[in-house]
Amino acid sequence: MFNAMDERERGPGEVSHHEHRVARIADGSVRPRVVAGIDLDAVGVATGGGLGRAEHPGPAWRRLRWAELARRTGDPLVPDGSLPSHRCFPLARKAGSWPLGIVPPTEGSLDRATWNRLIAVLTEHSPDGPATPCLAYWTPLMFATVDVDDHRVRAGRLGDAGLLYDDPEVSFSPSNLWAADGSWVLCTDYDLWATKVAGPAPLVEALLGDEEIEAVRLPWAG
Repeated sequence: MFNAMDERERGPGEVSHHEHRVARIADGSVRPRVVAGIDLDAVGVATGGGLGRAEHPGPAWRRLRWAELARRTGDPLVPDGSLPSHRCFPLARKAGSWPLGIVPPTEGSLDRATWNRLIAVLTEHSPDGPATPCLAYWTPLMFATVDVDDHRVRAGRLGDAGLLYDDPEVSFSPSNLWAADGSWVLCTDYDLWATKVAGPAPLVEALLGDEEIEAVRLPWAG
């Protein structure tokens, strides 16, 4: 399942996120990002991307499907042998930076709308519905204070899993969510733009055919 991206209803425009930031630095609207004496804006590119949870930007924006962008640019949805990540859609970007009128997917987390719909589909395809026992785990990298030895697993009911999206300790959807009986499992990688779901064929087919979720089967990622 792909993390969502959004586009302004009037189109992506010609200006990139990087060009916009450079202009704002030049007119004094924002200050350069300096870390350990290094001006990050001078040595890097503002891609427009980010990490963690994502919300729909607002009424002037619409969901931009990966398939639509692929048709527009000629890029593949996902390059052969690769996984969905910041390397996708090179032809959509200018010198590595996305158009200002596009909010690209964030890394490491499903967006709220996709997360909520996923929980609904999982509930429909779990024998105990919302009462299905499940467990959730976040990689330690996702917490504000990183502790590589912190491997907390949280247990609860699938019907309450929507609450995990707003956990105050972390700004990501769970790295893993799985049914206690092992019938299905999902994995969201910290560095990727998508979530992998493994489970019974009816669940997989429901996700592939869902009108809200955008999902594909990648044979090389099996």
